[in-house]
Amino acid sequence: MKIVLPGGTGQVGTILDRALSAAGHEVVVLTRRPRRPQDVAWDGATLGPWAGAVDGADVVVNLAGRSVSCRYTPENLRAMMDSRVDSTRVVGEAIAAARRPPKVWLQMSTATVYAHRFDAANDETTGVVGGTESGVPDYWAYSVEIAKNWERTQAEAPTPDTRKVALRAAMVMSPDRGGVFDVLLRLARLGLGGPVAGGGQYVSWIHDEDFVRAVEFLIAREDVAGAVNLAAPGPLPQREFMRVLRRTWGVPVGLPATRWMAEAGAFALRSDTELLLKSRRVVPGRLRDAGFAFAWAGWEGAAGDLVRRARAARAGSGRHRARVGGD
Repeated sequence: MKIVLPGGTGQVGTILDRALSAAGHEVVVLTRRPRRPQDVAWDGATLGPWAGAVDGADVVVNLAGRSVSCRYTPENLRAMMDSRVDSTRVVGEAIAAARRPPKVWLQMSTATVYAHRFDAANDETTGVVGGTESGVPDYWAYSVEIAKNWERTQAEAPTPDTRKVALRAAMVMSPDRGGVFDVLLRLARLGLGGPVAGGGQYVSWIHDEDFVRAVEFLIAREDVAGAVNLAAPGPLPQREFMRVLRRTWGVPVGLPATRWMAEAGAFALRSDTELLLKSRRVVPGRLRDAGFAFAWAGWEGAAGDLVRRARAARAGSGRHRARVGGD
Protein backbone atom coordinates (compact mmCIF):
# COMPACT_ATOMS: atom_id res chain seq x y z
CA MET A 1 0.00 0.00 0.00
CA LYS A 2 0.95 3.62 -0.43
CA ILE A 3 0.61 5.39 2.91
CA VAL A 4 1.01 9.14 3.32
CA LEU A 5 2.03 10.54 6.72
CA PRO A 6 1.50 14.31 6.97
CA GLY A 7 3.61 15.52 9.90
CA GLY A 8 5.33 12.15 10.08
CA THR A 9 8.67 13.31 11.49
CA GLY A 10 7.72 13.42 15.19
CA GLN A 11 7.92 10.57 17.68
CA VAL A 12 4.71 8.83 16.62
CA GLY A 13 5.37 9.46 12.94
CA THR A 14 8.86 8.00 13.24
CA ILE A 15 7.41 4.87 14.87
CA LEU A 16 4.83 4.44 12.12
CA ASP A 17 7.23 5.27 9.29
CA ARG A 18 9.74 2.71 10.56
CA ALA A 19 7.20 -0.07 11.10
CA LEU A 20 5.15 0.44 7.94
CA SER A 21 8.25 0.74 5.76
CA ALA A 22 9.65 -2.46 7.30
CA ALA A 23 6.34 -4.17 6.45
CA GLY A 24 6.91 -3.37 2.77
CA HIS A 25 4.56 -0.41 2.34
CA GLU A 26 5.45 2.69 0.33
CA VAL A 27 5.53 5.45 2.94
CA VAL A 28 5.57 9.13 1.98
CA VAL A 29 6.16 11.72 4.70
CA LEU A 30 4.89 15.28 4.33
CA THR A 31 7.21 17.60 6.23
CA ARG A 32 8.36 21.20 6.34
CA ARG A 33 11.99 20.03 6.19
CA PRO A 34 12.34 17.17 3.69
CA ARG A 35 15.63 15.30 3.99
CA ARG A 36 15.04 11.91 2.33
CA PRO A 37 13.79 10.82 -1.09
CA GLN A 38 10.45 9.74 0.44
CA ASP A 39 9.92 13.13 2.10
CA VAL A 40 7.70 15.72 0.38
CA ALA A 41 7.64 19.39 1.33
CA TRP A 42 4.47 21.03 2.61
CA ASP A 43 3.59 23.92 4.91
CA GLY A 44 0.71 22.23 6.74
CA ALA A 45 -1.75 24.97 5.84
CA THR A 46 -2.11 25.47 2.08
CA LEU A 47 -2.59 23.22 -0.93
CA GLY A 48 0.43 22.74 -3.13
CA PRO A 49 2.29 20.18 -5.23
CA TRP A 50 2.39 17.90 -2.19
CA ALA A 51 -1.30 17.10 -2.78
CA GLY A 52 -0.16 14.89 -5.65
CA ALA A 53 1.16 12.43 -3.06
CA VAL A 54 -2.36 12.06 -1.64
CA ASP A 55 -3.99 11.46 -5.03
CA GLY A 56 -3.78 7.72 -5.60
CA ALA A 57 -2.63 6.86 -2.10
CA ASP A 58 -4.36 4.04 -0.24
CA VAL A 59 -4.15 5.55 3.24
CA VAL A 60 -3.50 8.94 4.85
CA VAL A 61 -2.51 9.10 8.52
CA ASN A 62 -2.37 12.77 9.52
CA LEU A 63 -0.10 13.35 12.52
CA ALA A 64 0.62 17.04 12.03
CA GLY A 65 0.46 19.49 14.91
CA ARG A 66 2.69 21.53 17.19
CA SER A 67 4.24 19.49 19.99
CA VAL A 68 2.42 19.59 23.34
CA SER A 69 5.78 19.42 25.13
CA CYS A 70 5.93 23.14 25.81
CA ARG A 71 4.69 25.79 28.21
CA TYR A 72 0.93 26.29 27.76
CA THR A 73 1.12 30.01 27.14
CA PRO A 74 -1.68 31.69 25.16
CA GLU A 75 0.65 31.90 22.16
CA ASN A 76 1.59 28.21 22.32
CA LEU A 77 -2.00 27.11 22.86
CA ARG A 78 -3.07 29.07 19.80
CA ALA A 79 -0.23 27.51 17.80
CA MET A 80 -1.38 24.05 18.93
CA MET A 81 -4.93 24.84 17.81
CA ASP A 82 -3.98 26.41 14.47
CA SER A 83 -1.44 23.76 13.48
CA ARG A 84 -3.91 20.94 14.12
CA VAL A 85 -6.97 22.55 12.57
CA ASP A 86 -5.14 24.01 9.56
CA SER A 87 -3.33 20.78 8.71
CA THR A 88 -6.51 18.73 9.07
CA ARG A 89 -8.45 21.17 6.91
CA VAL A 90 -5.88 21.14 4.12
CA VAL A 91 -5.50 17.35 4.19
CA GLY A 92 -9.28 17.20 3.74
CA GLU A 93 -9.03 19.61 0.81
CA ALA A 94 -6.36 17.45 -0.82
CA ILE A 95 -8.46 14.31 -0.41
CA ALA A 96 -11.57 16.08 -1.74
CA ALA A 97 -9.66 17.24 -4.82
CA ALA A 98 -8.05 13.88 -5.55
CA ARG A 99 -9.11 11.99 -8.67
CA ARG A 100 -8.39 8.75 -6.79
CA PRO A 101 -8.90 9.57 -3.11
CA PRO A 102 -7.50 7.28 -0.41
CA LYS A 103 -9.81 4.63 1.00
CA VAL A 104 -9.21 5.67 4.60
CA TRP A 105 -8.06 8.78 6.45
CA LEU A 106 -6.79 8.20 9.96
CA GLN A 107 -6.58 11.49 11.83
CA MET A 108 -4.55 11.87 15.00
CA SER A 109 -6.53 13.14 17.96
CA THR A 110 -5.93 12.78 21.69
CA ALA A 111 -7.27 11.13 24.82
CA THR A 112 -7.06 14.59 26.41
CA VAL A 113 -10.53 15.20 24.98
CA TYR A 114 -11.95 13.31 27.98
CA ALA A 115 -12.65 14.83 31.35
CA HIS A 116 -10.25 14.84 34.28
CA ARG A 117 -11.81 12.15 36.45
CA PHE A 118 -10.96 9.35 38.89
CA ASP A 119 -14.29 7.55 39.31
CA ALA A 120 -14.78 5.68 36.04
CA ALA A 121 -13.01 4.93 32.79
CA ASN A 122 -13.77 6.78 29.57
CA ASP A 123 -14.66 4.74 26.52
CA GLU A 124 -16.05 6.15 23.28
CA THR A 125 -19.69 5.49 24.24
CA THR A 126 -19.95 6.42 27.90
CA GLY A 127 -16.88 8.61 28.28
CA VAL A 128 -17.29 12.19 29.49
CA VAL A 129 -15.81 14.87 27.25
CA GLY A 130 -13.94 17.43 29.30
CA GLY A 131 -13.98 21.20 29.46
CA THR A 132 -16.42 21.83 32.30
CA GLU A 133 -14.62 20.24 35.27
CA SER A 134 -14.37 22.26 38.47
CA GLY A 135 -11.16 22.77 40.37
CA VAL A 136 -8.81 22.51 37.39
CA PRO A 137 -6.90 25.25 35.53
CA ASP A 138 -8.98 27.13 32.98
CA TYR A 139 -6.58 26.39 30.15
CA TRP A 140 -7.30 22.64 30.47
CA ALA A 141 -10.63 23.43 28.82
CA TYR A 142 -8.76 24.96 25.90
CA SER A 143 -6.88 21.69 25.41
CA VAL A 144 -10.24 19.95 25.12
CA GLU A 145 -11.39 22.55 22.59
CA ILE A 146 -8.29 21.85 20.53
CA ALA A 147 -9.18 18.15 20.44
CA LYS A 148 -12.84 18.83 19.62
CA ASN A 149 -11.98 21.25 16.80
CA TRP A 150 -9.37 18.81 15.49
CA GLU A 151 -11.96 16.05 15.20
CA ARG A 152 -14.72 18.36 13.93
CA THR A 153 -12.51 19.58 11.09
CA GLN A 154 -11.98 16.03 9.90
CA ALA A 155 -15.64 15.09 10.30
CA GLU A 156 -16.82 18.09 8.27
CA ALA A 157 -14.37 17.58 5.39
CA PRO A 158 -16.29 16.76 2.17
CA THR A 159 -14.65 13.39 1.45
CA PRO A 160 -17.55 10.97 0.83
CA ASP A 161 -15.38 8.28 -0.75
CA THR A 162 -12.91 8.14 2.13
CA ARG A 163 -13.60 6.46 5.48
CA LYS A 164 -12.55 8.64 8.43
CA VAL A 165 -11.21 7.53 11.81
CA ALA A 166 -10.15 9.88 14.63
CA LEU A 167 -7.39 8.34 16.74
CA ARG A 168 -7.92 9.39 20.36
CA ALA A 169 -4.44 8.29 21.34
CA ALA A 170 -3.07 7.96 24.84
CA MET A 171 0.66 8.46 25.45
CA VAL A 172 2.56 6.24 23.02
CA MET A 173 5.37 4.47 24.87
CA SER A 174 8.53 3.66 22.93
CA PRO A 175 12.22 3.60 23.91
CA ASP A 176 13.12 6.21 21.29
CA ARG A 177 15.15 9.10 22.64
CA GLY A 178 13.10 12.20 23.38
CA GLY A 179 9.75 10.41 23.64
CA VAL A 180 7.51 10.41 26.70
CA PHE A 181 8.82 7.03 27.91
CA ASP A 182 12.39 8.29 27.64
CA VAL A 183 11.51 11.29 29.81
CA LEU A 184 9.70 9.19 32.42
CA LEU A 185 12.52 6.65 32.51
CA ARG A 186 15.07 9.40 33.02
CA LEU A 187 13.10 10.67 36.00
CA ALA A 188 12.92 7.15 37.44
CA ARG A 189 16.66 6.57 36.98
CA LEU A 190 17.39 9.83 38.79
CA GLY A 191 15.21 8.79 41.73
CA LEU A 192 12.59 11.41 40.87
CA GLY A 193 9.89 9.03 39.68
CA GLY A 194 7.68 9.11 42.74
CA PRO A 195 4.02 10.08 43.08
CA VAL A 196 3.15 13.56 41.87
CA ALA A 197 0.50 15.45 43.87
CA GLY A 198 -0.45 12.19 45.58
CA GLY A 199 -0.24 10.11 42.41
CA GLY A 200 -3.94 9.24 42.23
CA GLN A 201 -4.38 10.65 38.71
CA TYR A 202 -4.69 7.93 36.07
CA VAL A 203 -2.12 7.41 33.33
CA SER A 204 -3.39 6.06 30.02
CA TRP A 205 -0.77 4.66 27.68
CA ILE A 206 -0.22 2.36 24.71
CA HIS A 207 2.87 0.34 23.78
CA ASP A 208 4.37 1.43 20.46
CA GLU A 209 3.95 -2.03 18.92
CA ASP A 210 0.25 -2.06 19.81
CA PHE A 211 -0.12 1.46 18.44
CA VAL A 212 1.23 0.32 15.07
CA ARG A 213 -0.89 -2.84 15.15
CA ALA A 214 -4.00 -0.80 15.99
CA VAL A 215 -3.35 1.52 13.04
CA GLU A 216 -2.95 -1.48 10.73
CA PHE A 217 -6.11 -3.02 12.21
CA LEU A 218 -8.13 0.16 11.60
CA ILE A 219 -6.85 0.44 8.04
CA ALA A 220 -8.09 -3.08 7.34
CA ARG A 221 -11.44 -2.84 9.16
CA GLU A 222 -13.71 -1.13 6.66
CA ASP A 223 -16.61 -1.21 9.15
CA VAL A 224 -14.96 1.07 11.72
CA ALA A 225 -15.25 4.86 11.43
CA GLY A 226 -15.39 7.80 13.81
CA ALA A 227 -13.58 8.24 17.12
CA VAL A 228 -11.52 5.29 18.39
CA ASN A 229 -9.54 5.23 21.65
CA LEU A 230 -5.97 4.03 21.18
CA ALA A 231 -5.08 3.12 24.74
CA ALA A 232 -4.13 -0.07 26.54
CA PRO A 233 -6.98 -1.57 28.58
CA GLY A 234 -5.07 -1.12 31.83
CA PRO A 235 -4.76 2.56 32.82
CA LEU A 236 -3.44 2.90 36.35
CA PRO A 237 -2.73 5.59 38.94
CA GLN A 238 0.45 7.56 38.38
CA ARG A 239 2.02 6.37 41.64
CA GLU A 240 1.60 2.73 40.58
CA PHE A 241 2.64 3.45 37.00
CA MET A 242 5.95 4.94 38.17
CA ARG A 243 6.43 2.28 40.86
CA VAL A 244 6.34 -0.42 38.18
CA LEU A 245 8.76 1.53 35.98
CA ARG A 246 11.21 2.06 38.86
CA ARG A 247 11.07 -1.60 39.85
CA THR A 248 11.61 -2.70 36.26
CA TRP A 249 14.71 -0.56 35.88
CA GLY A 250 15.96 -1.44 39.37
CA VAL A 251 15.53 1.86 41.21
CA PRO A 252 14.26 1.29 44.76
CA VAL A 253 13.08 4.81 45.59
CA GLY A 254 11.21 7.57 43.84
CA LEU A 255 10.95 10.93 45.55
CA PRO A 256 7.41 12.29 45.73
CA ALA A 257 6.55 15.72 44.37
CA THR A 258 3.90 18.17 45.47
CA ARG A 259 1.84 20.12 42.96
CA TRP A 260 4.04 23.19 43.30
CA MET A 261 7.19 21.08 42.85
CA ALA A 262 5.67 19.63 39.68
CA GLU A 263 4.93 23.15 38.47
CA ALA A 264 8.52 24.21 39.14
CA GLY A 265 9.89 21.13 37.38
CA ALA A 266 7.61 21.61 34.39
CA PHE A 267 8.71 25.24 34.15
CA ALA A 268 12.37 24.20 34.18
CA LEU A 269 11.68 21.62 31.45
CA ARG A 270 9.66 24.17 29.45
CA SER A 271 6.67 21.85 29.65
CA ASP A 272 3.35 21.98 31.49
CA THR A 273 1.77 20.25 34.46
CA GLU A 274 -1.35 19.15 32.56
CA LEU A 275 0.75 16.30 31.20
CA LEU A 276 1.46 15.18 34.79
CA LEU A 277 -1.65 16.12 36.73
CA LYS A 278 -4.64 15.48 34.48
CA SER A 279 -6.27 12.12 35.19
CA ARG A 280 -6.65 10.36 31.83
CA ARG A 281 -8.56 7.17 32.57
CA VAL A 282 -9.19 5.98 29.03
CA VAL A 283 -10.01 2.47 27.79
CA PRO A 284 -10.27 1.05 24.24
CA GLY A 285 -13.97 0.24 23.96
CA ARG A 286 -14.34 0.19 20.18
CA LEU A 287 -11.04 -1.58 19.52
CA ARG A 288 -11.95 -4.38 21.91
CA ASP A 289 -15.48 -4.65 20.52
CA ALA A 290 -14.02 -4.97 17.01
CA GLY A 291 -11.82 -7.86 18.14
CA PHE A 292 -8.43 -6.19 18.47
CA ALA A 293 -6.10 -8.19 20.75
CA PHE A 294 -3.45 -6.23 22.62
CA ALA A 295 0.00 -7.76 22.73
CA TRP A 296 0.82 -5.49 25.69
CA ALA A 297 -2.35 -5.07 27.73
CA GLY A 298 -0.67 -4.67 31.13
CA TRP A 299 1.87 -2.06 32.13
CA GLU A 300 4.23 -4.44 33.93
CA GLY A 301 4.88 -6.52 30.81
CA ALA A 302 5.02 -3.46 28.58
CA ALA A 303 7.46 -1.69 30.89
CA GLY A 304 9.67 -4.77 30.93
CA ASP A 305 9.84 -4.84 27.14
CA LEU A 306 10.45 -1.11 26.85
CA VAL A 307 13.21 -1.16 29.48
CA ARG A 308 14.89 -4.12 27.76
CA ARG A 309 14.86 -2.28 24.44
CA ALA A 310 16.08 0.95 26.06
CA ARG A 311 19.00 -0.88 27.66
CA ALA A 312 19.86 -2.54 24.35
CA ALA A 313 19.77 0.80 22.54
CA ARG A 314 22.05 2.39 25.14
CA ALA A 315 24.47 -0.53 24.95
CA GLY A 316 24.55 -0.29 21.17
CA SER A 317 25.10 3.45 21.34
CA GLY A 318 27.97 2.93 23.77
CA ARG A 319 29.68 0.41 21.49
CA HIS A 320 29.27 2.76 18.53
CA ARG A 321 30.87 5.62 20.44
CA ALA A 322 33.75 3.38 21.44
CA ARG A 323 34.42 2.38 17.83
CA VAL A 324 34.20 5.98 16.63
CA GLY A 325 36.51 7.15 19.39
CA GLY A 326 39.14 4.56 18.44
CA ASP A 327 39.31 5.47 14.75
